[in-house]
Amino acid sequence: MSATAAMVERPPPRTRGWPRPRIVGYALVCLWIAFGLGIVGYLVFAWNPAFFAKYAPAYLRGLGVTLSLVAISMVLGAVLSMPVAYGRMSRNRILSGLAYCYVYFFRGTPLLVQTFLVYYGLGSFRPELQMIGLWDFFKDAFNCGVFAFALNTAAYQAEILRGAIESVHRGQWEGAASLGLHKLQTLRKIILPQALIVALRPYGNELILMVKASAIVAIITVYDLMGNAKLAFANSFDIQAYIWVALVYLVMVELLRHAIEWIERRITIHLKR
Repeated sequence: MSATAAMVERPPPRTRGWPRPRIVGYALVCLWIAFGLGIVGYLVFAWNPAFFAKYAPAYLRGLGVTLSLVAISMVLGAVLSMPVAYGRMSRNRILSGLAYCYVYFFRGTPLLVQTFLVYYGLGSFRPELQMIGLWDFFKDAFNCGVFAFALNTAAYQAEILRGAIESVHRGQWEGAASLGLHKLQTLRKIILPQALIVALRPYGNELILMVKASAIVAIITVYDLMGNAKLAFANSFDIQAYIWVALVYLVMVELLRHAIEWIERRITIHLKR
């Protein structure tokens, strides 16, 4: 056997110890576990039944406000995203430019700034809004929050929808046209069912981001989950007010994440056979 063949057949030397990325990963996991155990330990040893009994009903009311805000905003945003997505895909330069400017502004500026512009900015036009009968709507902080959140999520949902539709192969349109289907029928029966599978995970991420971002409305005097937590802390100076609200947000996000994964498995089961 030649020396070259012996070198080829020789097994590679074993590396001793763990690689650095694995060590870093285990260290981060241990830190998160220690942090979680610390929070649980604090809640166990610093348990305050009087605080829980006093503020738990307010937290439940705030949870209802948060869920209502997110649900209404997502539905309105979904409706508004359709013409925006159409404008983004349009060959008309005016429609495409307007849709691009809308998406560029609402994706490029913070949601907090947009909420302030609606809540405080529209208040500067109170006489004009009263003339057209819209002041009764915009004088309510919850309505301003819904309006700002719907405009914001519509920009993101429009990009999600546009990307999902454009991900469907062009041959699907050509095949439908050869069967005599017009564009609306093709979009409704062929393109959208495939596009929604692609868009499900981004839509789920947008919903989770909206749930977490909903805490912003506490700044404009909406007593949602975060607003009631601020009120509870101001009255008690007990840090449990924020720990409990963080746990509630964490539970909501985990429930949504698992629900989205379950829906995705159900609607893509035919792709795995």
